[in-house]
Amino acid sequence: MAVTDRFRRPHSYEQLLAKLTDKKTGPFLTMVEAMMFAAVLGHRKGERKPFEQFDEPIRLSVMEGRLYGDVLLDMLAAIEHEDDPKILGDERQAERVLIFEEYANGGLSHLQTLIGRQSNQDLDVIISNLVLEALRNPSEEEKKKKDDVGEILASADLDW
Repeated sequence: MAVTDRFRRPHSYEQLLAKLTDKKTGPFLTMVEAMMFAAVLGHRKGERKPFEQFDEPIRLSVMEGRLYGDVLLDMLAAIEHEDDPKILGDERQAERVLIFEEYANGGLSHLQTLIGRQSNQDLDVIISNLVLEALRNPSEEEKKKKDDVGEILASADLDW
């Protein structure tokens, strides 16, 4: 795949992205922040969804300029292809961007469903509840990784 300098926004969620970044009532300041949150949500919920139609792409450098933006792009790809370290190579950047885009699309889909079910709630409350849920209830994958780290530390017999 070729190197890319932009990532796409799914057309079907442009209205949702506009609500999420509304200057008066939106919980996010920028489209990039909303997309980053959606990608993490999509990954957490296991919702990676391809899409065909998209609106104006966003320069990748804008996300990379955000705190941990480039790390998020790489981490999603590394988790998706945990047995393939070459996924982090420059020649596979477009593949990493696609993974990010599809998880963001899945996260936006999940968020749209929540908003439909909880139409009486403010967006801030819905987003806050998602964050609190993630902090209180680690996913099965997160629990397993925590157990793996504990096993490694226990087997090392470290004398601190």
